[in-house]
Amino acid sequence: GAEVLFSVDCTKLKEHFPPGKREFDRIYFNFPHCGRKAGVVKNRQLLAGFFQGCAEVLAQEGEVHVALCNGQGGTPADQPRREWHNSWQIVAVAAGAGFILSHIRPFEAETIEGYKCTGYRSQDKSFCVQGALNHIFTRSTAPPCFTPRSCRTQLGSQEVSFQVPQVLVDKIDRGFLEVNSSHPVRTIKEKLSAGLSQAFPLQNISSCIPLLHQGHPRGVCHSSIFWITLSPGEAPSTGKMSQGLAKAALLSHFGQDTDKDVQEGGPIPKQFYLRPSLLPHAQAIIKKRAFSPGTLQVLSGPVFRKCQITPHSMPVFHELLLVLAVSRGTESSWIQMLVDNIQTTLNSLRQGVSGLNPMVSLQEATSFGAELNDFAAFEWQLGEIQHFLCVGADPDPSGSPVGVIRTAADELKSSELVAVSASLNLDLLAMLLCGISDWRMLWTSDRRFLRQFPEGELRLFKSFSLYPPSYVHDVSFWLRDGEQFDEVAFHTLAREVSGETVVSIQLRDSFQQPGTGRRSLCYRVTFQSCDRALGCRDAAEMQLHLREEMQQQLGVTLR
Repeated sequence: GAEVLFSVDCTKLKEHFPPGKREFDRIYFNFPHCGRKAGVVKNRQLLAGFFQGCAEVLAQEGEVHVALCNGQGGTPADQPRREWHNSWQIVAVAAGAGFILSHIRPFEAETIEGYKCTGYRSQDKSFCVQGALNHIFTRSTAPPCFTPRSCRTQLGSQEVSFQVPQVLVDKIDRGFLEVNSSHPVRTIKEKLSAGLSQAFPLQNISSCIPLLHQGHPRGVCHSSIFWITLSPGEAPSTGKMSQGLAKAALLSHFGQDTDKDVQEGGPIPKQFYLRPSLLPHAQAIIKKRAFSPGTLQVLSGPVFRKCQITPHSMPVFHELLLVLAVSRGTESSWIQMLVDNIQTTLNSLRQGVSGLNPMVSLQEATSFGAELNDFAAFEWQLGEIQHFLCVGADPDPSGSPVGVIRTAADELKSSELVAVSASLNLDLLAMLLCGISDWRMLWTSDRRFLRQFPEGELRLFKSFSLYPPSYVHDVSFWLRDGEQFDEVAFHTLAREVSGETVVSIQLRDSFQQPGTGRRSLCYRVTFQSCDRALGCRDAAEMQLHLREEMQQQLGVTLR
């Protein structure tokens, strides 16, 4: 009962089917080949045309199945694997038409009734299908359109508007922690809160935390901050800050001179930045004594920090901050009780995720050397740390810091009470507990991510984009005389220009010209998307755009 068409050009599928018959759920192409002794280049071109044709006739949720002989595809699933230049590079070719490799399975000819492999060198001869693989492709989400946007937030007693930094346009106000969210970040936050409520009375105060701070955070590197310019006419010029939370946060996080100005009603500094931490808000609560001793104050929300590009370094993540006021001299026992409760909850969570066995541990801050992840290194800038909360697995059971424990004896100005705080990176926890290897996946707009996490459940994540292709480009440039190169600014610019598709930036060479003393740097930039199609032309265009922006924004001279 099937309709069979002959002499179909696989690169022009749209021409062979009327508009009402162009929504195929499956398109199969078993062992494509140009014929005779065609080389890999011609066969790549054949596949490129085929995938372009599929894009015009495939249903939105449809699949494209392509069977290739062992080694042809060029993916790690081929055993043995050919060198990349000698393969058909099927994943990169498909990416050019907007497809990602979602599954890969053995091609089992014996299970297909009536199937016979034939066509060796365009003859009626069979060919070897042992080790052949069936590559299953699906449509990628469209590349994001990063149109400028503004955001409104409370600053002291007034509501202000500001332009969102370009690199954060798709991350601001995503609502991962809201009531109707099934995101794993929220699930972990809710499970931790439920576990902690068994041992402590809780008070959730996250709803009143503003996005913006004023001034300059004491002790924090200037280049790590997302500085903000308020929309015209929005910035408060002079006068006192409103009483309450905003003033206390300002006082606790500024230098001495600014403290004096604010206390005396002097001018307010016109510098604004996105909050890099919830800690100043906790300090404000402590200073105001807006708490009950023994009650656990719970603050949560996204925080923003510029950082270099690594799989675990995030310019934005969700922080869970716990604050507890206890009697002086008893803080050690309270810290142990708090950590034991967190460990018990996290251990129960990891047991519910089959396939992984992460271990939760508390480690002295002094036991860590210089090798800290970006989260922990930034936390050191905010103040002294007593303990790190770490999650690890074999072969590194000691793990990476995902939380810090502090005591703040001076915050209360009291001889009876001491403030204990615990800051947790919920995004890092979600990655480690669910087996997510790249932080960018937490922020994907592809619905296939959240489908794996029914509300209130954590599961082992299975990537829907296998073996994404990577593209390597080098860029070298001269620095201005006597200037230090700001690597964090360079990485932030690369994030912005590429839409977070730069996965690695590595310094390859540093050269100083004899006689003039001019310095030149060469970096290797690797483009790779974890959740959507990225073709070689897309990466090349991004590289050209990056070079242009480097000249304009970083003041370097390209070589």
